[in-house]
Amino acid sequence: MIPRTLAKEMLMLSGQYPVVTVLGPRQSGKSTLVKYLFPEKTYVNLEAPDERRMIEQDPRSFLSRISAAGAIIDEVQRFPDLLSYIQVHVDTHNHNGQFILTGSHQLELHQAITQSLAGRTAVLTLLPFSISELKSLNLAFDAEDYLFQGFFPKLYRQKMNPSRYYQDYVSTYLERDVRRMINIKDLGLFQDFLYLIAGRIGQLINYNNISNDLGVSNHTVKQWISILEASYILFKIRPYFENIGKRIVKSSKIYFTDPGLACYLLGIENATQLHRSPFKGPLFENMVVLECLKARYHHGKVPNLYFYRDNHQHEVDLLIKNGTDLIPVEIKSSKTFHPEFLKGLKYIDSLLSDQITKGYVIYAGNQSYQVGKFKSVHFSEAGDLAKAP
Repeated sequence: MIPRTLAKEMLMLSGQYPVVTVLGPRQSGKSTLVKYLFPEKTYVNLEAPDERRMIEQDPRSFLSRISAAGAIIDEVQRFPDLLSYIQVHVDTHNHNGQFILTGSHQLELHQAITQSLAGRTAVLTLLPFSISELKSLNLAFDAEDYLFQGFFPKLYRQKMNPSRYYQDYVSTYLERDVRRMINIKDLGLFQDFLYLIAGRIGQLINYNNISNDLGVSNHTVKQWISILEASYILFKIRPYFENIGKRIVKSSKIYFTDPGLACYLLGIENATQLHRSPFKGPLFENMVVLECLKARYHHGKVPNLYFYRDNHQHEVDLLIKNGTDLIPVEIKSSKTFHPEFLKGLKYIDSLLSDQITKGYVIYAGNQSYQVGKFKSVHFSEAGDLAKAP
């Protein structure tokens, strides 16, 4: 059991709310973590057809059999109507820590949670392992190995071949999840869409270009991206424009919630190929942004991650907002530090110097340099920079 950062937050919140809901992608370790933290609770998996059918037929009877220790209900999005019955149950019994729920689809859960469990549940997000979690067990690798291997727990627990794992992951996801949520007549076209999106990591989303390349409508592209977001395959970060009187781009940038999955979709077959791949830079940026996202989520915080880009080609890869402070971050896959890496940091500091007390260049090198407000750090420290003070 690799210790998960989110465990501390989950235990604390289970003492403050009658229900704790843990969201995240499939196989990110949700079930393993909640069963480890709450071994006294009855465990129910709604992916099991027989259990789901029994509960759907008589949810009140099911809840009446729950012991005083409560229950873990896995993949609760498979029967969202159960949340209304849970609401009545927790209001009647009136104590904290009654239920731990997990889910892997935001679209099917958020509305049900808002309607039924508002004020009764804390909502947490668990993503695959972070670098700091792996380092806690002395599992430290080069950037290329992290990128190719990815961070899903099963890969490390069973020492699986990443290409085989992600092939099965995509196949299972297409067959079980996408078809369940939307009516896709041509799975091959949707898979082409996945490959196309992988080639646009870290870029501004241009729906027109994607729809033209695929031969589908803008509406379809937007729907497919929203489905991938809701299933924790993709995530976006938005442009930062607060207090800036410049012409700022309005489009979001897009990333994968696991770089290993992106490597698979890009046809990268081993870590060595990354050294000469044109996608190494974007994949490295994806990993660093993702580490910051994990640090925020796994400490129970709102992500508050942005980027800056204007119409005059000024750009900062990442802005971390902590309260009223901004931490600008430039991300480079190079192992050698160059002073020109500071160009974007210095520009954003000229605009928002009263909000910026420090900034970072995150790169693949081990040397630390301090230039005024700005410091270079190794990519494995990225998550530490994003923690709330």
